[in-house]
Amino acid sequence: MVLLAAATVALLLFARHAADTRSLATLAERAARERVDPELQARARSVAAHAADSIAGAVRASDVSGLTRRLQPFIDDDTVAAISVTSRTGQSLFSWQAGTAAAPGTLTTQASAPVRSLVENIPGAVTPETLANLTVVLRQAAAVPGVGIAGRLDADTLVRTRFTWWLALVAAAAGALGAALLVWRAVNRLQRPVDSLIKSADRVGLGDYTRPFEVQRREALSDLSQALERMRARLRYSTVNKDYLHSVLNSMTDAVFVTSPDGVIKLANSAACKLLGYSEEELLGRGILAVLEEQERAEFDLLQAAQETRETVVRTRSGQTIPVSFTGSRIDSDDPQFQGNIFVARNITDRKRAERRIRYLARYDALTKIPNRMQFHHVLQQTIARALRSGQVVAVLYLDMDRFKEVNDTFGHGAGDRVLEVLAERLTRSVPKETVVGRLAGDEFALFVDGLAADADNRGPIAQLARGVLTDICRPFQLNQHEVFLTASIGIAFCPRDAENVIDLIRNADAAMYYSKQNGGNTFAFYSPEMNAAAVERLMLKSKLRRALERDELEIKYQPKVDLRTGRIIGAEALLRWRLPGHGDIPPSHFIPLAEETNLILDIGEWVLNRVCLDYRHMQSRGGDPGRISLNLSLKQLRQASFILRCRSVFRRHHVSPTAFELEITETTLMADPQRTVRLLDELYAMGLHLSIDDFGTGYSSLSALQQFPIGTLKIDQSFVRDATDDAGDATIVRTIIEMGRSLGMEVIAEGVESRRQLQFLRDNGCHYGQGRLFGEPCTAEDLLALLGTQGGGAAPFAHLLRDADEAASRSA
Repeated sequence: MVLLAAATVALLLFARHAADTRSLATLAERAARERVDPELQARARSVAAHAADSIAGAVRASDVSGLTRRLQPFIDDDTVAAISVTSRTGQSLFSWQAGTAAAPGTLTTQASAPVRSLVENIPGAVTPETLANLTVVLRQAAAVPGVGIAGRLDADTLVRTRFTWWLALVAAAAGALGAALLVWRAVNRLQRPVDSLIKSADRVGLGDYTRPFEVQRREALSDLSQALERMRARLRYSTVNKDYLHSVLNSMTDAVFVTSPDGVIKLANSAACKLLGYSEEELLGRGILAVLEEQERAEFDLLQAAQETRETVVRTRSGQTIPVSFTGSRIDSDDPQFQGNIFVARNITDRKRAERRIRYLARYDALTKIPNRMQFHHVLQQTIARALRSGQVVAVLYLDMDRFKEVNDTFGHGAGDRVLEVLAERLTRSVPKETVVGRLAGDEFALFVDGLAADADNRGPIAQLARGVLTDICRPFQLNQHEVFLTASIGIAFCPRDAENVIDLIRNADAAMYYSKQNGGNTFAFYSPEMNAAAVERLMLKSKLRRALERDELEIKYQPKVDLRTGRIIGAEALLRWRLPGHGDIPPSHFIPLAEETNLILDIGEWVLNRVCLDYRHMQSRGGDPGRISLNLSLKQLRQASFILRCRSVFRRHHVSPTAFELEITETTLMADPQRTVRLLDELYAMGLHLSIDDFGTGYSSLSALQQFPIGTLKIDQSFVRDATDDAGDATIVRTIIEMGRSLGMEVIAEGVESRRQLQFLRDNGCHYGQGRLFGEPCTAEDLLALLGTQGGGAAPFAHLLRDADEAASRSA
């Protein structure tokens, strides 16, 4: 009876205890779910975003195998239960689900992320484009026990109730034996779950977080089992995060070092190991100073380096030094074991190499490898400062190639560059070692010699140096299997005699060089103040010439061409004149070269052609017959691609026939590019234009070359006509040209006829036409029209000159 009462009381106590425990378990289970669910959802979103980024390229390329390969690492994760990828249209691109069923009570959650790729819809603007949608399902195995806590308590209560009734029935018979058996069973049933918990805890201690805790469902150990299970789930999640962090660090191309506060390396990524040539185990435990070059360690301050970006040098395992950009930052944490610094080292070898290249190109010419203008000026300025302090003299030689443009026009710019390279080598070899040679621009070079005595005449040694340089330049250049001979002009200026600063010294040497070039080239000249004045005047003329057309400062004068047999005008040569206000008439020999240098000759040539056509129409309308008007044609005009079209346009606009005009071309222009020139002249001849060679005898054309061109007239240069009556050699040349022209069926005109003796000489040798001051100064179109009017009345304007010449000849006979 006593045992039965005890059993009844025990049963009531068990029931009450079970009810209380069930309420507490329900609250604990709800709390556990509220704490685990957010963590599981956050990880699901992270996994979905990471997986979406990894498959963007495969989705864009519609690469199914690539899609499966990139998702395989996520499939291998035990926490991933399912992955699916659908296109924007809803089409399934990929679907996978874990084969094993989830244990009872396992938490599951899902998250989705868009699969995006950057596209350039607008040039220069990149926008994201959604290609598909990825959904991932995660499950947290046994994060909350699979069987409900309330269910487990019900089962335990039923067992205890049955046990109590059984105990009451056999209490009287079993007595002490039953009590002993009860104690034994209770101890035995409690020991097994404890052993199971100990084994599971040992696995967790060894790093195995994959299997959940397995325990008997007992109230006494249920809370402990749940706490240990939650601990395992958190450890497993934190371990996944740590592995992900390691994979991110090892994916970086920059070297990353994580150190303790005192600079001891605790972590180094793969890029750091690759940069230095050490394994991670070899780097761990070393100080961050150990990776730096020895010379960099003395100036390295750990506290300062952890807060800034600087450039330094690291030394690899093989002893190689590598420049790096070193960026540091502090790790702030309340836990001392997480405190320290992060250093990121980026290899800047390519940038340093590019910087060195830029610095080199800023000071040296890329083609010739000698100092450029800026470096030459810098070195010369330093030399001048030393020379002024020590009382010594510096000589600057300014060099420019003669007619170098012809090399580029004939053989191409590649050949021109090769000439400049060879020229730089010759200059460097032909001067003393201490002499600095620089390329200032294009085909312009300069060099200077310092240490010259102030009390000596240094012109002799410098002149000898200049002759040597010119001699080396005159040696042939090999271009495309052709030997080309080139010359140069040199100008020389001294410091401090001519200037005491770089700008003035080089400018004066340049003025002397231009003076040499005006004298035919292949020579040198020492600077004098008059040269600078001439250079200033030349620059002034060049600037004013640009305004001459706009201000109507140009005018056309006509020099009649006379038939030496009758004294009649057969035509005229149009001569360009420039009347500059405040300066008077500027000779063509001064401004025509400037016009050719600045390409103004093209506009001026077109203006001349229009002006002559207007004058021709005017003289015709007034009853005059000007005959054939000749105009001078420059090489620049002939090389202009649209020259022939522009000529046709002008003749058509003014309604004049091309047959009324003659183009005069010098021998030099004619032979500059014979093959191209003959083609252009053939087209001009086909238009009806008459062609003549001006200044014949001063060039280098041959008889066979002349026969190629459609030339109708030879003009004997005035230099031969001027001395033909006094110099037997010039007389022979004039007779030869007259005879050659006659034999080739060409007209021959003598230029520069200024005396009756010259006129009689030309008539005696069969020259039929002439022009010059003997027949009057070049005149305006109105004056020429007046002469033509006299001629139209039947009187030859210059017949009296012929009679006078005949009378003088008869008297001398």
